[in-house]
Amino acid sequence: MKESVIKFVKDKLHKVWHIENFRDLVFGCAERYKKQTAFRLMENGKSVTVSFEDLCRDYRRLCSSFFEKGLEGASIAVMGKNSYAWALTYLAAATVGVAVPIDKELSGEDIDHFLAEARCKAVIGDRKLLDRITKQEGVLYAATDEAQGEEMTVRSLTARGEYYYVSTGKKIDSFPIDREKMSILLFTSGTTGSAKGVCLSQKNICANILSTAQTVKASPSDSVLSLLPLHHTYECTLGFLLILYWGASIAYCSGLMQVAKELTQYSPTVLFVVPAILEFMLKRIKKEVVKGCPERYKSVFSELPLRKALKKVPLPVALIIKKKIRASLGGKLRMFIVGAAAVSAETIEEFYSLGIITLQGYGLTECAPLLAGNSDFIFNPESTGVAIPGVELRILHPNAEGVGEIIARGDNIMLGYYHDDEANRSAFVDGFFRTGDLGRIDENGFLYITGRLKNVIVTSNGKNIYPEELETRISEHDDIEEVLVVPSTDHQGDVCVKAKIFPNRDKIKAVLGHLPSAEEITDLVKKIVDNVNKKLPAYKQIKKVEVLSEKLEKTTTQKIKRFGKNLSDDPDPAAETPAEEAASEQKDVSA
Repeated sequence: MKESVIKFVKDKLHKVWHIENFRDLVFGCAERYKKQTAFRLMENGKSVTVSFEDLCRDYRRLCSSFFEKGLEGASIAVMGKNSYAWALTYLAAATVGVAVPIDKELSGEDIDHFLAEARCKAVIGDRKLLDRITKQEGVLYAATDEAQGEEMTVRSLTARGEYYYVSTGKKIDSFPIDREKMSILLFTSGTTGSAKGVCLSQKNICANILSTAQTVKASPSDSVLSLLPLHHTYECTLGFLLILYWGASIAYCSGLMQVAKELTQYSPTVLFVVPAILEFMLKRIKKEVVKGCPERYKSVFSELPLRKALKKVPLPVALIIKKKIRASLGGKLRMFIVGAAAVSAETIEEFYSLGIITLQGYGLTECAPLLAGNSDFIFNPESTGVAIPGVELRILHPNAEGVGEIIARGDNIMLGYYHDDEANRSAFVDGFFRTGDLGRIDENGFLYITGRLKNVIVTSNGKNIYPEELETRISEHDDIEEVLVVPSTDHQGDVCVKAKIFPNRDKIKAVLGHLPSAEEITDLVKKIVDNVNKKLPAYKQIKKVEVLSEKLEKTTTQKIKRFGKNLSDDPDPAAETPAEEAASEQKDVSA
């Protein structure tokens, strides 16, 4: 980055108030914002607010209950839909012990595995999820939602009026918190064989909050409608903890089908989104504009991008259309913060024409998560922004075009992977974390992501899919000899998962009692994939299968190559007739 740009950024950073840990955050917010609204909730059809003082009280009580239950230093899982109880549990669990956020979309089998891997002594979650898992003796279970009978809930754990218990002598106000130790353990994938546990400290998280707050400003007058799952670090750090730090309020969306309704209900000023949500909103907006505008302008809005169409119509018409669009978004929306996947510059410019700025950023779970971003001071719709304060970005082994692996250093970088020395050795180089992503940095310090070194497949809505997980699941079947999971595209052009499978023909022959036909092999492979898909969240499911007639190409060490011929794709199976599909030795079939 040029010296002039560096100086400009440093001179213009927003002032922040310091926090060392989550207790500082909660106590500081209670002192600064007092009775202002922290959360806006719906309970039994009625609107309920939680002030920052209420949050501080409940935090003290829940921490005290965790102490009384003998959970000091213990791993405490939190899982379920976004809720105040989830947020409160996360804060208290990370303060008293280690918070272990779990993806609510996982199967009971996978959840059991992660609970065992983390050695969880308490599991706090929605009742439906608690019913899905195997209960273990000596583990505390409590529901985030209301329960019947004697079942323990987060509400019952925060019912006591005292802030500490005589039996333990622990008082959260003076309890020593080691901000350098692991306080959050996140598993990067839903696999029982290849998941990595990311170990984060309160120092990591707080550093990211402070760095972001220096570059993007909000205030107690702002409000957020939380759309993304809290177990993701992106939503948890930025869409939850940073919002509290700002003194803004949070409302939780009851489901993506309710977004349009709840935008007008809550009138948020800021939304944290993934590109798929932005693109969905933009399509809906354009459809409604074409439907509702005067007949003479319909062709203009149907044929041109929104920002160009608005310039083609008379100013009064453009102003009316903009006003209606903004009203459909709640009337007060001023800013999108977007991450988890790449967003097009055109989408950013479309919303900018409506008076809504879209700030794109880049980060990873291992970085708590933000590394770079556009901000109040620097904006480039073509780029993911510049390194946030306190983070140093470099390009490892750049080629002639300046493209290489992005590496990062800063207080927000994870402690390491959980019980995985081999992964930790390969994750760092000269004190820098290896992101596994390819990119370049221009002369002004703007970062451009050009590809991914890691095998992770990123869907259009920002979901991460780890090929090794799916390969492990498929390979467990004796009828499969080799499998390679690769990204592909579906009929709509969206990223999907494809499995290239070489079947064990000898095994299949033994099972069937005769030489299998191509159709029989395909049917058997499809059934295996269908069974695997039943155990996976929808976004991870394998959409395409290619049955191979030859083994996959391997390296000299007999590892399956993730490049070259192995990644070649066949024509879309929809272009083939059923007869042609049946006659093909190597083909795609819908999974």
